[in-house]
Amino acid sequence: MAKPIPPTDTAPRPNWLVRFAQSHARAFFFTLGTLVRNPIGTFLTALVIGVVLALPAGFHLALQRITTLSYSWENGTQISVFLKDSATEARGRELTQQLSQRDGIAKAQYISREQALKEFRELSGFGDALDVLEANPLPAVIVVTPGRKLDADATRALVAELGKLPEVEVAKFDQEWIERLQSLLALAQRAVWVIAGVLALAVIVVIGNTIRLDLQARRDEIAVMKLIGAPDGFIRRPFLYAGLWYGIAGALFAWLLVTGGALLLAGPAQRVMALYGGDAGITTLSLQDTLGLFLAGLAIGLAGAQLTVRRHLAAIPPD
Repeated sequence: MAKPIPPTDTAPRPNWLVRFAQSHARAFFFTLGTLVRNPIGTFLTALVIGVVLALPAGFHLALQRITTLSYSWENGTQISVFLKDSATEARGRELTQQLSQRDGIAKAQYISREQALKEFRELSGFGDALDVLEANPLPAVIVVTPGRKLDADATRALVAELGKLPEVEVAKFDQEWIERLQSLLALAQRAVWVIAGVLALAVIVVIGNTIRLDLQARRDEIAVMKLIGAPDGFIRRPFLYAGLWYGIAGALFAWLLVTGGALLLAGPAQRVMALYGGDAGITTLSLQDTLGLFLAGLAIGLAGAQLTVRRHLAAIPPD
């Protein structure tokens, strides 16, 4: 009897890690090719996702700029120390020198009564009315700039202490409007997160509906795959990668929309920031924000696909 011929293919079978990577690579590129073959539908779906993601990203960028501007206002706050009429100019300048050397005070500037009247005349436009007055009604002022290391409580304590000096009539530090602004900004930031959450649900619905339509279009193919014993993980994998691609493409559109909008508004934003003493540099999404946007798009895409496939795949029976 003839001896059996041994098999010529003696290559070892790849281990589970290689098989796992190959399976995901096939689903990855198969899904990408499927979306590329339907460019119009893919483009419209990704554009809708991008517009939805761009709204909270744009609000977040705008709030960052306003918050930065509020910090510059806070650092530029000053204490106005109004001197009594009995305080002479020499005593006022001496007190200014003493305050400028004090801990917690970055700078102190003396403004005489004559200088204050001159500035008021130039800025107010009431020069003719001031000529009617017999005497200068404005007091001398020492403008004190607190040190940056002072917090709000320490600054208020400094104001109270300056107001008790014998030469001082009153010391004022108007920071309440900055605190109100910061409270409004905190509320707006919380509102942005709420809006982002609602819009994320909308994106999940859009991606889920797209995946559902794809599932229905391939219903017969899925039924045959189930009939020959394909596991649910194998059937589910391409749809999950489709959701991933939709999320990434939507995040890319969102980044382009936000960046384009920021560049279009750069000129007016620079002028407004310059008028209010802020940084006039062009600001777009930072690297950290960009990474967060793409991770959010990826997570939302996978979530929408996972929820849809888990719900509708079990409803397709094998033929």
